[in-house]
Amino acid sequence: MTKPRTRRLAAAVSLVSALSLTAACGDDGSGMTGAQGAEGSGTGKIVFWDENGGVRTAIWKEIIADFEKANPDIDVQYVGIASTEAQSKYDTAIQGGGLPDVGGVGAAMVAGITAQDALEPLDDRIAGSSLKGKLNEAMLENVKNAAGRDETYTVPISATNGVLYYRTDLFEKAGLGEPDTWDEFYEAAAKLTDKRKNSFGYTIRGGPGSIAQALDAMYGQSGIDSFWDESGTHTTVNDPKNVAALEKYAGLYKKVTPEADLNNDFTKMVAQFDSGSIAMLNHNLGSYQDHVSSLGADKFRGIPQPELADGTRVMVSNPVSGLGLLKSSENKAAAWKFIEFAASHASNSKFSESAGLIPANKEAAEDPWLDKAETTKLGAEALFSGDTKIVQLPYYLPDWNTLSKADSEAGFQKVLLGKTSAKDFLDTFAGKLDEAQAEWKEQQG
Repeated sequence: MTKPRTRRLAAAVSLVSALSLTAACGDDGSGMTGAQGAEGSGTGKIVFWDENGGVRTAIWKEIIADFEKANPDIDVQYVGIASTEAQSKYDTAIQGGGLPDVGGVGAAMVAGITAQDALEPLDDRIAGSSLKGKLNEAMLENVKNAAGRDETYTVPISATNGVLYYRTDLFEKAGLGEPDTWDEFYEAAAKLTDKRKNSFGYTIRGGPGSIAQALDAMYGQSGIDSFWDESGTHTTVNDPKNVAALEKYAGLYKKVTPEADLNNDFTKMVAQFDSGSIAMLNHNLGSYQDHVSSLGADKFRGIPQPELADGTRVMVSNPVSGLGLLKSSENKAAAWKFIEFAASHASNSKFSESAGLIPANKEAAEDPWLDKAETTKLGAEALFSGDTKIVQLPYYLPDWNTLSKADSEAGFQKVLLGKTSAKDFLDTFAGKLDEAQAEWKEQQG
């Protein structure tokens, strides 16, 4: 029987052959795999794809207006794309043409797009620009790691990280202190649950996006600080310590969480938290402004993930958002001007403040607004202080998005329902990850 890896490689060869034939038959290849593009005049029109359209549209249009005012000979066409559709839109355009000049490329997507030879390496451009030495080294390392290569394919713009939001008003009423440790977290979740009043200590993510949150809870409690063992071939996902951590975490379901959490995504969880029926919520910095708008700043607090009893804090990496220069662009000079402007001190500060995210520009990270955005400031300190251990997730694996979402979310729901053990679920997940890692290593030569 043909192995899955062999079938995938054969399919990839067939696709490349088909694309080559199409180009040979008269298509100019613009926007397709390997298209080289040109530097261009540095003026005229460029197209920018925002991979989080709708959510960040307003602030991007403001930055574009600032850029066009400073560069009146460049016109930026904004295209907003829903985050759930971004990967497929890039893939379609790579195969058929129509890529933008500049694209928002999160760390979770960069490996797949880079593997199709669609992004321009940016190290030399960064080194020769006003951004040299101004970008956070940890974020640069994150996007390099995500690409699986020792090159930079996106200029980091901002980072988010796991946050434990808690309702300070509910904690004060119950006489509880801040849940700084995992023990305090579990204690608070139990004490703040009163099912008769439809009040719950925690909301667990059982629907879309559940695996990232589960991994954060697992590694945070186990203290394991690497996704792979020393050989780099076997994942630590199913290490006995992680199995025990997932068992304890999944055991919260229906005991201190609503039963409806089985299918909850983050929007429903945020709404429950803001309504007052939930005392604690794990999400990232992306929902900070929503909480401020609904609650004000005095009824909740967002703190880094809990520590272990010995003070160790372990968190999994969260995708860093960035801007990529598409190799097929016919106006790379103008496109780079826009990227450089967007990542500059003033623009990056404006963007990050609006979104409540951690800025990539080191000067922007020192701006006064961070003192007022306590959750963002605490997140930045935890993420880049050097005291927090970061488990780098393998975004570089071509199968990572599928393995950590479609292939695993239903299995995690079975763990919550008690139909599958945490060990069996993680063993299955680990087997697929080890296979994907072996395939990736083989392809790297």
